Amino acid sequence: MKPTHEYTLAYSSCPNDTFIFKAIARQLIPLEDLSFRIQLEDVETLNQQAAQGTHDITKLSFAALGSLLPDYALLRTGAALGRGCGPLIISMPGQGFDQAGPRPRVAVPGMGTTAYHLFRFFLADRFPDLDPEITALPFEQIMPAVAEGRADFGVIIHEGRFVYPEAGMALIQDLGQWWEEKTGHPIPLGCIAIKRSLGPEMARRVETLIGESIAHAFDHPDAGADYIREYAQEMAEEVIRQHIGLYVNEFSRDLGEAGEAAVRAFFDYGTATGLMEKSAHPLFMDDHD
Repeated sequence: MKPTHEYTLAYSSCPNDTFIFKAIARQLIPLEDLSFRIQLEDVETLNQQAAQGTHDITKLSFAALGSLLPDYALLRTGAALGRGCGPLIISMPGQGFDQAGPRPRVAVPGMGTTAYHLFRFFLADRFPDLDPEITALPFEQIMPAVAEGRADFGVIIHEGRFVYPEAGMALIQDLGQWWEEKTGHPIPLGCIAIKRSLGPEMARRVETLIGESIAHAFDHPDAGADYIREYAQEMAEEVIRQHIGLYVNEFSRDLGEAGEAAVRAFFDYGTATGLMEKSAHPLFMDDHD
């Protein structure tokens, strides 16, 4: 079927996203009359681009979605949400917030990221008197900044959680663990959002297509594996497998009631701590609450 319109589809180069979308990118499943112009970027770049309305369908940090709900709606498929998969606070050995002074230097992967918001939630809960000096860096530059003494602490995401011990770093706090113990919910990290202007029918079609792409990826793990490898750059094969195994799960197939409750709890927490404003817009295109 000849495509009737081309839509912009943006996601990150991380293995969980390329695993989820490889069947769409390589047209391993029928796209019917849909056509996509695909762009891969760091998630914080995608957050910033979404603020300008750049892409029709885009990966976002859940924290960024909270401020973009007037223009973007959440899709129920494609999310990174779960337990034991949250960002980590790391430092060189022997460092801790108790010894850091009132203004520790902290490198984070972007001010719009879920990781940064979780870090602020954690500080407000455990170290409310600290006033950290925040530096936003691309996620792959955070551990080098700590190792070189340009930051006292780093908030790491993605494959960083698998390799920080090899870099001689010490774990200060697993922010996902803190969140789970504090709220009882899994941690909502990243999501796929669609422009509200495209309408609920298109949202349902894209949700279904992403679900089919995920099912294909699990059923045919070797198909399109070179696509994942191409964008994983220097990542070891074992780290790629760990990355996909941690961040692509049943919540990626469908957020479900537990996933939706976790997202709403995250937004409520952000509002209560003053980092987010409460939105009157529904999460989903077909949600009228």
